[in-house]
Parts: sequence; structure tokens; C-alpha cells
Amino acid sequence: MLYLLLSDLHANLEAFEAVVRDAEARYPHLDAAACLGDVVGYGADPEAVVGRIQEIAQTVIRGNHDKAVALGENLEWFNSAARDATYWTLNQLSPTSVDYLRELPRGPRMLNGFQICHGSPLDEDEYLITPGDVEILAGRLDSGVIFFGHTHVQGGFRMLRGVVSVLPRPDESDSETVEVEEQAYYILNPGSVGQPRDQDPRAAYAVYDSANRLFHMHRVAYEVEVTQRKILDAGLPERLAFRLAHGR
Repeated sequence: MLYLLLSDLHANLEAFEAVVRDAEARYPHLDAAACLGDVVGYGADPEAVVGRIQEIAQTVIRGNHDKAVALGENLEWFNSAARDATYWTLNQLSPTSVDYLRELPRGPRMLNGFQICHGSPLDEDEYLITPGDVEILAGRLDSGVIFFGHTHVQGGFRMLRGVVSVLPRPDESDSETVEVEEQAYYILNPGSVGQPRDQDPRAAYAVYDSANRLFHMHRVAYEVEVTQRKILDAGLPERLAFRLAHGR
């Protein structure tokens, strides 16, 4: 089966639509889609993005920004820009959309032979950034293939006999494929659709071919200037608009 993997949309409608168009063009026969959390937060189109993810994805788990908006959780860990965006987002969403976010399940969740989570499979709010972050998972994983988000950095890690290596990701190209070996553990990040932080401003997503055990990472250019103007016009913190042009 072919699974479209999305994460960290952050209410960026232009990036989201560009990713969907690109994925459907590359993979006309996608079987399912899963979202790894953070549907909202930071961006100016929370209501539209909440509506679209329900049309696109069969499985959606919550992220820390979804919890902050719908449940008021973790706000003490947010910087001022993220906190301001959270309050703004809550005031923009319909009661139905807030209820949808409130009812999103926490990760990890098992799908067809793989697991999805927002942060770490041990803690949905924990960041997996370095090999050292992943090494502590040795002997504690329930699946050999795990997809996560939260860091906004596309790529991931391979772990074999406790040794962790960092996987390549698209550089100047728009695609990179990783073969998932059966004897190793893979902790894989499709990247952020709406706010990349890996020095690449292009929207990120991935497709997992479960039959052939291939993880396809892709990057897509989108109308960043349109998204930036919406953020500024909404009165959201300027930083949230400017960072989109640099992918950090």
C-alpha cells in the first residue's frame, strides 16, 4: 500500500494544497493518508486546514499545538509568538473544529505494520533531533518502522544493534528515497508541510510504500509570499511570516 504521510501543517493552506497536488500527481493510486499532528498553530488558515485534513487523511493524531488550542495544554512551554498564535487560532476556529481537535487521539498508533507518533513513541511532546535522542529508544520500540514529526526536519534515523545513523534527505533535488531494511529499526520524519525548519523553505511530505519498504521524501515549492501576507494581515507575530522564506 502507498501511504501519504503529512505532519506539522500549521494552518498553512498554500503549502498543504501544493503538497496534495504534488502527491496526487506523483502517486495517482495512493491508498491512504495519515497526519502526524500539529494541524494548526502559527498559520493564518486554521479553519480551512482543519476542514481539508478531514477530507484527505483517514488517520490523524494530535500534536502539541493541537492540544494547546483545543485543551489549553503545554502553553507554558511555548514562546511568546507560539502562545499568541494559539490564542488567535482558538478565536478563529468554529466550535466544530475545536471539538475535532480536542478529540484527536494521542500517538503512538499502529497502522499496517508501522507506527505513527507526533514526537517520540515514548512521549508525544519529546523531540527526536540527534542520534543520542534515538539511542535511548533501543529495546523500547514496538515497531521496526516508526513515523514521527514535531521537529519540522525531514529525514530520520536508522538504528541497528543500538547504533544510530542519520538518513539523507532531499537537498538540491526534490526527492530522496530510503530503502527500509527488515533487520534495522527506522524512525522516519516526513518533514513539515507548513513550517519547515531544515533550511529548506519548500513544503515537505513523504510516501511510504509498505509492500516494497520504500520511504519516499519529497519537497514542493509553494506560494510563500501569499502565506506570509495572510499571517501579517491577520496580525500574527511577524516572525511567523518571515521564517517561512528561509525554512528555519
